[in-house]
Amino acid sequence: MVFSFFKKQPDKKMAARPAATPRASEDRSAVANAPPEEKPRAAQAAAVGLNRADLPFATPVTKSDAPPLDLSEFVFSAMEPNFQPETELDPIDAEAEEAAMLYANGQDAAVRSRLENAIRVYRSGAGERLWLMLFDLLRVSGQKAQFEALGIEYAQVFEVSPPGWQDAVRAAPVLSKAGTVLFKGDLTGDNETAFAAVRQALATNQHLRLDLGKVRRLDDAGCERLLSLLLQAQRSRQEIELLSREHVARLVDSRVVPGERSDRACWLLQLEFCQLYGQQEVFEELAVQYAVNFEISPPSWEPQRVAATGPGPLVLAAADDLMAEAYVIKGEVKSARFGDLLAYSAANDPVLIDCSRVTRMDFLSAGALLNVLTTIKGTGRQIVFRHPNHLVAELFRVVGLRAVAEVVLARN
Repeated sequence: MVFSFFKKQPDKKMAARPAATPRASEDRSAVANAPPEEKPRAAQAAAVGLNRADLPFATPVTKSDAPPLDLSEFVFSAMEPNFQPETELDPIDAEAEEAAMLYANGQDAAVRSRLENAIRVYRSGAGERLWLMLFDLLRVSGQKAQFEALGIEYAQVFEVSPPGWQDAVRAAPVLSKAGTVLFKGDLTGDNETAFAAVRQALATNQHLRLDLGKVRRLDDAGCERLLSLLLQAQRSRQEIELLSREHVARLVDSRVVPGERSDRACWLLQLEFCQLYGQQEVFEELAVQYAVNFEISPPSWEPQRVAATGPGPLVLAAADDLMAEAYVIKGEVKSARFGDLLAYSAANDPVLIDCSRVTRMDFLSAGALLNVLTTIKGTGRQIVFRHPNHLVAELFRVVGLRAVAEVVLARN
């Protein structure tokens, strides 16, 4: 769109003017009102358009007695709604991003050099996050003396107590481990969704906690499928820890009726519960009833199969305790895909991800994690990361993970 820099004067027509010297206002009026045949020859020969003297930016301009330009009615067009002005990256963000990427690539010496230079420049306000990244780098690498020296300087600069030293978790790389998997719906043979979630979580975890607290009904086929999962875990040297077992045991009891040759899988599941939780006397009494009822030999008692948790009853956890159960990531995470996170999220809302024991995560794993969480976010679930160190938290910011999840940093 082209805008005129002149306010239109009512009932007047602009006439061509000589290119050389502007006329006084009275002379210009006379030329404009003169009959065509009486107009000066110079005016007739003038070029069509504005003369240099009429342009506000042309210099020098001969002083004129004409009134000044009135731009009060000048209106700029609206900005295109999709236009985004280019903004320069904040220098502190740039330093944090570079340090996070170097750390993800295992270049610890370069990270330390960059952060040590940065804290000489940024010694207040938002620059504190660079100091906290350096604290975590020294902690993870076990440099306690340097950590404490940095703490003295930090206290002098920011006039607050520095972070305290905590021994870093040093463990073999562990990609992921599910916390509690909630069995959704009833314990029935046709509940394929719930059983599939348990199988998927069990495929990648040595120790799986299965919460049966939401089960309100069961049948013989459902008990048979659960028993099959428990025996599969035993053969694979895995462990399924049953939460709310006593609740389900009461439902199973209602189907274990001496004298009725039905619901055999319910009997066997009840025997398995007794076996896992060390209830030998109850097991042996029930085994005799099973042999009489079905006229076949019952399972034998196996002392070595008693779960390490002992015979104490497991009851439905309180709401606060369930909130504490999280999908745990720990160690140095490399080339992870987090396939079992979908199974965990299917049974939990909010989706809590514990990163307190993550020492490092590479860029590939962070990208894969973002892809999985984007899918989970599409189901409407809330996602919360708990206590990643500042180096890992900055990597999450770089890959855009904060757009789908809340990140809660540990207190100093």
